[in-house]
This record gives sequence, C-alpha cells and structure tokens, in this order.
Amino acid sequence: MKKTTFAILCLEGGVLSFNVAAAAALVPSIATDFALSQFVVGKIIWLYMLPYGCAAFLYGPLVRLFDARKVELFCMFLFTLANLLAGLSQDITTLFVARFMMGLFGASVIPLGLILIARHLAQKERGRYIGLFFGFTFIASLLGLFFSGIINWRLIFIIPGVCGFILWIIMFIFLPSFKEDAGNFRLGYLEAFKNKRVIRIFSYIFLISLIYHAIQQWLGVYFSSQLNLSQFFISMLITLTSLSGIFGEIWGGRLADSIGRLRVVNLGIAFMVLCIFLLLIKLAWPLLVLVMIAWGLGWTFNHVGLATMLADLPAELLNEAASLNSGVRFIAGGVGVYLGGLIMQKSFILGFSIFGTALLILLLFSRFTGKKNSRP
Repeated sequence: MKKTTFAILCLEGGVLSFNVAAAAALVPSIATDFALSQFVVGKIIWLYMLPYGCAAFLYGPLVRLFDARKVELFCMFLFTLANLLAGLSQDITTLFVARFMMGLFGASVIPLGLILIARHLAQKERGRYIGLFFGFTFIASLLGLFFSGIINWRLIFIIPGVCGFILWIIMFIFLPSFKEDAGNFRLGYLEAFKNKRVIRIFSYIFLISLIYHAIQQWLGVYFSSQLNLSQFFISMLITLTSLSGIFGEIWGGRLADSIGRLRVVNLGIAFMVLCIFLLLIKLAWPLLVLVMIAWGLGWTFNHVGLATMLADLPAELLNEAASLNSGVRFIAGGVGVYLGGLIMQKSFILGFSIFGTALLILLLFSRFTGKKNSRP
C-alpha cells in the first residue's frame, strides 16, 4: 500500500471521528441552547449510531461491485454536507436529520480502511497499521473533545464539514482506483456466519460495544448532573479517554503483533472492569482523571485486538467481516446508549453496577472471542 493511500485513509478517519466522541460532551450545551432536556438531546448519539451500523453492512459487499474510490468520494461528499447541516441547524429536528445522514454516509470509512489494510499488507504488519489507523481517529476525536470545551458547539460540526470538502479534493486527485478488487456483488453474510469463529467474535463485539457505549455516552450527563462539573471540565475528562486511546490503539496494535490478539483484548477489558467499579465511588478529581485515562486505554486495547483478529479472517470473509465490525459495533452502541439512558435516568449507581457486572462476566467468558492466546 502506498503511503499516500494510507495517509488518505487516516485523514478520512480523522474527519469522520472529529465529533463522534464530542457529541456526548456537547449534550448539555445543546440542551441549554434549544431549551430541551439533556435526555431528549441525547438522541443525537443513537440517531447517528444506528443508521451508521445499518449502512455499514452494505459497504463491504458494495466495494465488490463498484470501485471503492467512487464509493468513498460519493460518501465523503454527502457526509461533509450533513456536518454543515448539523452546524447550521436552528431546531432539534434538523439536527436529528443531520446526525442520521452523518451516520448513513460516514459508515463507509472504517470498512474500507480495514479491507485495504488486510488486502495489501502482510499479516505480521497488520496490527501495527490498524493501530496507526485507529490511533489517528482517536487523535481527531481528542481534538474535537478539546475544542468542545472552549468553542461553540456548532463549530464542532462545521469544522469537519469544511475539512471534509478539502479532503474530498485531495481524494479526487490522489486516491487511486481499486477496480482490481471489484467483481460481482455478493452478500456473503450467511456464509460468514457458518464460520463459528466469526460468530464468537461478533457476539463478543456486540456485547462489549453495547456495554461500553451505555456507559461512555452518558458520562457527560453523569459529570454534569451528579458531580456538578463545568462544561470545560466535562470535556477535558472525556478528552482524556481519547488521549489515552491514541496510545492504546498504537501500543495495543504492536502488542497484538507480538504477544497475541486475545491477550490484548483481555487486558483491555480488565482495565474497563476496574474503572467502571471505581466510578461507583464519587472520586476526587485527581483519581477521576486516572480512571478516565485507564478507561480509554482499556477500550482501545480491546478494540485494536478485535480489529486485528478480523483482519486475520479468511480472504473470502474479509468484506463482510469489515462491514460487520462497524455495523455490529454501532448498532450495539446505539442500543447501549438507549438502554443506558433508561437505566441512568433512574440511577447512575444502578447503571454502573449493572454494566460493570456485565463487563466482568464478559471477561470471564472471553474465550468466546477466539482461540486461546491467538497469535498472528
């Protein structure tokens, strides 16, 4: 793979990710601006995640039929338009529509990145490149979270809208054709699910994504309503999860190549279990900072280990696996945000207890993710 092509993939991931995590931190500010409940405005999270997850199922098979370059140019153009619509929205309905469109067209980026890395890089290098790819998305997410605490929420959508149009021009000039990867359109999901390892991995991905987003996407509301923190401090705490996530993706990718995929996955979930039970205690802010750092590190170790497992699947399952990765994660995440909202409205202690226990059970049954000590 050419360095220019890989750089474009990383830039696409950056534009996609700039406001994904920031959206949760912005809920209190948007609610104040529109004079609505935070739990109503919180719908902007799952209204993005569910269409993203559903649309992702199409993009892997779709790039068998069409040149992936054309698919990406089409989707990036509409994704950037949706960002501008969100930033300029004058009512919550327009914002909801924009977020839906962002999910629908942004879902192409991650499947394409995984497919190209898996097809054009040797197995022993995949963990490192996947870690760098997702690490760049976390850098962009970190920037979005940082700026969410100091600039108007509308700019968090306008910035990727403007940058997306600039990137679209770069893609039009430099992104190569992938016609050689195209062929006949085929939905191979039934074939994929005949593979027991695929079923184990994606069952795990569904559960870990549901639990993670049920917690992560309501942290801003928790810090605001339970700890009475300012918008700036809320954004900085959630920013820490992305800051540590950068190192988690890059470091975790290298570890996946050296000590094995499954060990990295299990190390990540162990960190997450520890953090969620610590959140049951109203910690002093220095300890809360450490918990957020460990939480981001744990999630990204788990994430990059699983993504590298998927890249190692047989070539005939690769397109479906790449789409399933995004589809399952975001649908599960959307469901998690919805369920998390229902439970957190009653009690954050109850919510943290339920989801923390579920994480612990998942860790104990982590053998379902693949063969023990799976190595490259």
